[in-house]
Amino acid sequence: MDKTHFDQLVAGVKEMKRHMAGKTVRGARVTEVAEPDVNVRAIREAASISQSQFAKLIGVNLRTLQNWEQHRTRPTGPARVLLKIVANDPKAAVEAINQ
Repeated sequence: MDKTHFDQLVAGVKEMKRHMAGKTVRGARVTEVAEPDVNVRAIREAASISQSQFAKLIGVNLRTLQNWEQHRTRPTGPARVLLKIVANDPKAAVEAINQ
């Protein structure tokens, strides 16, 4: 690696450090992420089933469901839509999914 490339690399690392400290960095974009509007635990509890049963029912790994409930990750795409459907009428949705 020549000196020019090394200096560019060091400058990039310094910019990254500034960005991680919350300082403005040219070219960096900040995207606001809204709070999760799907309370997975409340939806599951309204359906009156265990975590393992609910995870199996909606076709996700148990650990994924636990991560959603503890807000470490958020459901996206089809899982998010399915959760909203279940939230609308938990008992009916569980029965429909089980058929």
